[in-house]
Amino acid sequence: MRVGFVGLGAMGLPMARNLHRAGLLTAVWNRTGEKARTLASELALEAPATLAELAAGCDGVVSCVSADADVLEVVGALAPGLAAGALMIDCSTTAADTARRAAELLQRGGAEFLDCPVSGGVEGAREGTLAIMAGGSPEAFERARPVLAAMGRTVTLFGPVGNGQAAKATNQIMCAGIIEAVSEAMAFARAQGLPLEKLIDTLGKGAGSSWYFVHRAPNMVRGSYPAGFRVRLHAKDLAICRDMAARFGVALPVVERMLGEYAELIARGHGDEDISATFRLKAQLFTPARDNRS
Repeated sequence: MRVGFVGLGAMGLPMARNLHRAGLLTAVWNRTGEKARTLASELALEAPATLAELAAGCDGVVSCVSADADVLEVVGALAPGLAAGALMIDCSTTAADTARRAAELLQRGGAEFLDCPVSGGVEGAREGTLAIMAGGSPEAFERARPVLAAMGRTVTLFGPVGNGQAAKATNQIMCAGIIEAVSEAMAFARAQGLPLEKLIDTLGKGAGSSWYFVHRAPNMVRGSYPAGFRVRLHAKDLAICRDMAARFGVALPVVERMLGEYAELIARGHGDEDISATFRLKAQLFTPARDNRS
């Protein structure tokens, strides 16, 4: 399969590299064209000027962009160039309804759509060990399996289009609760005067451990939060979770609480930091009010 990749951000760039290592990648496109041209030159690929040109030269396209509107814009631009039977595999995180709308737009020309959001952070994207949650037809999923296997270690079909995004929304709620608990626990531990590096090493092997504790608690020790998963992007995802739950007349306490904390972090200028920056707020629980200026 000749595969094009759209969206060379923190997650998309290493995912595209893994497709190249698997011998699948043909062309790349990015909103900032220079980024695509640089990667194309490095890997001896094509960097078409337009999405329609990229689509015309590919049997399948993988996209990884930031927002629902971006996905629909990309789909609209790709559609004229995609042949009947071509696959679009969207690894962005969007609302389930957005995935269904994208599938409808492509179906008119005979192309097939899979919503395949991913989890595992930039580390998983780089190492090709992502967990991939797919929605779409079983036939399209089987055709896409070699592409997905090049980017992820755990690849699961959850049902029709939209179900991949529903599974990812579930993941995002879990991430919200876990990062809040890790931040609060680390703030408590620091206030107790514990040696934090030793604590991470020990508790990372205990019953309370998690991926976020092992990989992001060190950020809290260093006081540095390089973007693995940006605050503003998780806030966007949790807003999707809020809307999906609201259809059942339900408000989710963890989601509401974390949206409030993220709004505070964004207001303070920390929206592009990793979500482990929630430690900034938790640490202040143990700090006199006069020092709460960070």
